[in-house]
Formats: sequence, structure tokens, C-alpha cells
Amino acid sequence: MADLTSGEIASLRKNYTLAGLPDEEVPEKPMELFKKWLKEALTSDVLEPNAMVLSTVDKNGNPNSRTVLLKGVQGESIRFFTNYKSVKGGEISRNNHISVVFWWGELERQVRIRGVAERVSETESSDYFQSRPRESQIGAWASNQSDEIKGREILEERFRAVKGKYSGKKIPKPPFWGGVDILISEIEFWQGRPGRLHDRIKYRKVNSNWEKKRLAP
Repeated sequence: MADLTSGEIASLRKNYTLAGLPDEEVPEKPMELFKKWLKEALTSDVLEPNAMVLSTVDKNGNPNSRTVLLKGVQGESIRFFTNYKSVKGGEISRNNHISVVFWWGELERQVRIRGVAERVSETESSDYFQSRPRESQIGAWASNQSDEIKGREILEERFRAVKGKYSGKKIPKPPFWGGVDILISEIEFWQGRPGRLHDRIKYRKVNSNWEKKRLAP
């Protein structure tokens, strides 16, 4: 396969024409718009509309990003679930200021969020864990997320072992697994527009109120 040239990559272009975000359609509080956009993503052809890129920093301040799945929206926070002993879990424990990005390319939209992470209660985490497919429950026990393994067969052996251990039984939630709420402090909505004159609306939480600004693209 031939390598792509710098020119081929640099020449990639898309003109965004689907929608706009005029001032009269921008609410005073951001979650109203976020829920509207999320619902539209859920009912469109977006692949994994609840996928979001989560960014944390390590102990040296180096950034780390990966895709996780949104699993809840409540009040002014959003929720995902993870292994607390994973790299992301450890980084959040050391520095709970994190960010996420939603990219809904089919709708020519992006949402950027910054906030503070807090662990979900054991009861809520357990309730969600029990709602997961059984194979996903087994996988949570079988995988020491982010640890090095010598080969895939080791992971598959662990899976079979956990499956056998809980055959015919209810699988409990692992103590190292649960939910994380992101308490939103900043959220920016980006809508692609023609000529690269994109709409950007940024909200920032100031005390208990939301400050709203339009930004240049």
C-alpha cells in the first residue's frame, strides 16, 4: 500500500452545510442544548453516538486520551463506567480534572466538556452492573484493565475461569469497577458552517450560574 503524501492529507476538505446555531436558538443553560443534540445523534446514523474521547493527565502532566461510552446524563453531569484500577482510573484518582469530546461527524457537530470527576455510589454502580450483558459482567472480572498480558489466550482462560465460577449464579460487581460522574464546569458546542465560519458557543459555570459566550471559529 502506497503511503499518503503530505499534500494528499493537506488537501482534504469538507464544506459544512447541514445546520447553524443562531443566537435565538441558544438557551441560557447548556444542558438543554446538550440533551437536544444528544437525542438527535441517537436518532441519526451516527456510529456509537454515546462515544466520547476522555482525556486525563498522568503524574508527570502528560495527556492521555481514549474513547469511552456515555452511560447517563443527570442534572449538570454526565456518567461513564470503568475499572478504577485502570490507567484512566489511576489518573483520575490523582487529578480529577478531566475533559471529554463528542464528535458527531454525520451531524457536523462537536461538543467539548471540562469538569471534575466523582465516583458514583456503590449502589448505583451495582445496579448498572447487573443491567449489563452477562458476558460483559464476566469480562469486567477477567480483565485487569491496562495490565500487560503475555498473550490473548491468557485473557480467554481468565474469561472461561470466571464463567465457570459463576455458572448458574448471579455475578457480583467487582469492587474495583464502577461509575464516574463528570460535574460539568465548561461546555462548548461547535456546529460546522460554510467557509469555515463555524458556530462556537461556550458556557462556563461561575458559582451557580452559567456564563455564555460566542467564540470565533
